[in-house]
Amino acid sequence: MTLRDLIPRPLTPEAFAPFGDVLAAEGPPDRLINQGLCGRFHDRATLDFGPEGRAGLSIFDAQPRSLPLRLEMVERHPLGSQAFIPMHQKPFLVIVAGDRAGAPGVPLGFVTDGAQGINLHRGVWHGVLTPLDAPGRFAVIDRIGPGANLEEHWFVQPWTVHPPS
Repeated sequence: MTLRDLIPRPLTPEAFAPFGDVLAAEGPPDRLINQGLCGRFHDRATLDFGPEGRAGLSIFDAQPRSLPLRLEMVERHPLGSQAFIPMHQKPFLVIVAGDRAGAPGVPLGFVTDGAQGINLHRGVWHGVLTPLDAPGRFAVIDRIGPGANLEEHWFVQPWTVHPPS
């Protein structure tokens, strides 16, 4: 292993909190609706689309990747949050990094349990959508509106993302 190696860990709400929200239906629901036949896990994400944006719902179909992989680039959306909700029960890789003076810091990797989605807060550096198995289909809720809402950062030295231990 080198200093540019990254080993993802399981996704937990506590570890992911600086970057966004973990979307999961765990524990008892916040309330029961539909005559007690449906548990509602209420208001699980802070969606932020800025003053000129609105929520858009898209479907993404990403090609699965395998580990190890080269992490050459991360991106961020300065004008709005972005939520990824898997339409399958397969784990996916989540890469995030804090901001250091307008550039990403050291990236962190997480692997979902297959039932978790994520909501990335506005401006969080993150890797591209990376399913680890087919299908790679996701419902994505993000900002629709004017302005440049995509910044990319290409690492001078790529990182290698290894399988979890």
